[in-house]
Amino acid sequence: MDQPPAPDLPPRSHIAWAPCWRIIPSRFPPISLFERVAAPEDLDAVFELEAMTNPRLRDEVGEISLVPPGERVSGPGSSIIMAAFTHLNPDGSRFSDGSFGVFYAAAALETAIAETVYHRERFMRATAEKAMDLDMRVYLVDLEGELHDLRGRPEAFAAACHPTDYSAGQSLARRLRAAGAGGIVYHSVRHEAGLCAAVFRPHLLSNGRQERHLCYRWNGHRISDIYEKSRLSIDAGPRPGDRG
Repeated sequence: MDQPPAPDLPPRSHIAWAPCWRIIPSRFPPISLFERVAAPEDLDAVFELEAMTNPRLRDEVGEISLVPPGERVSGPGSSIIMAAFTHLNPDGSRFSDGSFGVFYAAAALETAIAETVYHRERFMRATAEKAMDLDMRVYLVDLEGELHDLRGRPEAFAAACHPTDYSAGQSLARRLRAAGAGGIVYHSVRHEAGLCAAVFRPHLLSNGRQERHLCYRWNGHRISDIYEKSRLSIDAGPRPGDRG
């Protein structure tokens, strides 16, 4: 049930997306520590023990201290969730100034693609990358919880969804997160009629699983094509030299 808003804050709505969609570069593999530890309360102890013999573990896991123990998740499928909160983007994003992590996801695959294409293109242009293929991994995650809802008052919170200026969105997110908010649900800025969520609390997310692989073809100026990658099982018959 929707909650009445504070005078200058968006109302809360119960959001249940099973699944929501998240796309990340394939170069970021699952984080084995989160996947292997069954109980979230054991993460600190296991991390400290394994870090003694694995100097690269801190780079892999990120800053686990950024996530309060009571909000952590672990076990199979958890790394796609936790990584969003332990690996920060120092440049910030729409609803983070770079001091805390946010799990961004979309209600539909098409919206997730539109959002990530925009941000990949922006990065590739900024770094003047030559033509190349970008391997992307698609994940499904179940989201359920109370999120502050920008959909019903678009005029009041239009600045938070500005196409390029993230300052208003970051200011709003800081206030909401400091007050204990679970996150924000809003209309996609890159895909008309699409819906997105910016989740502040890992425990609102569960059941992360890999769905497919995509290839974004960067032609040196823009992402011109998107391909779905699939594995082919081909029986080519006996090879020369095989014994019959």
